[in-house]
Amino acid sequence: MDAWAVIDPGPISTRPLRRVRRRVPVPRGRELRIEVSACAVCRTDLHLAEGDLPPRAPGTVPGHEVVGRVDARGPEADLYEPGDRVGVAWLASTCGKCRYCRSGDENLCPESTYTGWDRDGGFAPYLTADERFVHPLPPGSADPEVAPLLCAGIIGYRALQRAELPDRGVLGLYGFGASAHLAAQVALSRGAIVHVMTRSRRARTLALELGCHSASGAYEPPPEPLDSAILFAPVGALVPVALRALDRGGTLAIAGIHLSEIPPIDYDHDLFQERSLRSVTANTRADAREFLELVSHIDLSVATTPYPFDAADRALADLSADRVRGAAVLRS
Repeated sequence: MDAWAVIDPGPISTRPLRRVRRRVPVPRGRELRIEVSACAVCRTDLHLAEGDLPPRAPGTVPGHEVVGRVDARGPEADLYEPGDRVGVAWLASTCGKCRYCRSGDENLCPESTYTGWDRDGGFAPYLTADERFVHPLPPGSADPEVAPLLCAGIIGYRALQRAELPDRGVLGLYGFGASAHLAAQVALSRGAIVHVMTRSRRARTLALELGCHSASGAYEPPPEPLDSAILFAPVGALVPVALRALDRGGTLAIAGIHLSEIPPIDYDHDLFQERSLRSVTANTRADAREFLELVSHIDLSVATTPYPFDAADRALADLSADRVRGAAVLRS
């Protein structure tokens, strides 16, 4: 089968993502083989291609927002039937035994592995996944619209939890791509006031179309103090900017897996008055279940920019250049 793999990580202009030939994988143990119908393109895939995230295996196939059908099962798999529509997300496995797994914090498991980083992902016609980390999908939505929910949606949901947005509070979003545009809608459905700060004019237009209360440049102050903020853009220079926009007792959550260097933070101006700074690390399966259940009850608009499977390299380049509206999605 043809697949896309990260051969030589580097700037996107060097074409780090290349077409390769791979054997169709054979499911083992409790694995499922899944025929991919749609795979969203995440900024994490871009970080992997450009070397911000060092590949954990040579020639890794990216892609961790996968929708497809069960094609075959390993000898111990029994949770899904062939033909079932399922989703594969970022978290691929955990040890299940450490104190983090036992306490419900499996996203912090030291032995956790990830789809499209530790094992080949969905930039291919087929992939295998442990059935215990595969998600049943709600009926009704088209595959390309479901795919971004499996990382962008889940991580945005966890970031909202980490940001501790109060009921009908004021939320600031820094960056407005695939994840932020979904998190914004969840917050709006809960009665929040949402202000968006992003460098992309296209993203600012989308934010206002979705009902956000304001949309301005990334470094501009919001029109009012924020109870909570989430930094989606991988730009460390925005950390003190967002902290200064918080009201007393506010919380800033950083949603990305990679962040450029954070400049010095002034304690008096940036952190005093009990402002909090928190990171977001992956997600748990419980996060995924809660979010997928939630979106079945709200009118969620998933903005996507479609690409044929043959154009995965172009999708990454467009994502790097902020030419994607919402989420880029590869379609078979």
